[in-house]
Amino acid sequence: MLSHVAEALSRQCDALIIVGHDWPGLVRVDDRPLPGLGPLGGLAGALAYGADAGFDAVLTSGCDLPSLPADLRTRLGVPNTVVQGQPTVGLWDCGLAQPLATWLASEADRSIRAWVHKTGARRVVLGEELANINTRADLAAFRH
Repeated sequence: MLSHVAEALSRQCDALIIVGHDWPGLVRVDDRPLPGLGPLGGLAGALAYGADAGFDAVLTSGCDLPSLPADLRTRLGVPNTVVQGQPTVGLWDCGLAQPLATWLASEADRSIRAWVHKTGARRVVLGEELANINTRADLAAFRH
């Protein structure tokens, strides 16, 4: 699964990292501010890495979405945009690294949907549904 996501994103990014796990050939970044915060902790880690490395934005995806479009970056357009219905797939301004760290330190709702709402992130419809593989049944359906 992760190989498919990495392959799709590597063609659209200047650098590729993985947050919270080790994977051969990829730079590992820790969730921020600590493990166990789900996708928002992963986004915080990616934004901090991007800001420290001098990037303007990060392109994000969950590891369970193997059918990302080859032109995802272009279709998202501007930073602070997510895919409608799949808010882990987004393009985020690295300038949000510190505001997200502050949010995670103070807010009870640590869902990515709450963060999307808080930031006013734009939502785009891709025109096709992204396969989201969470179970063996999902994988079997995807293969068909």
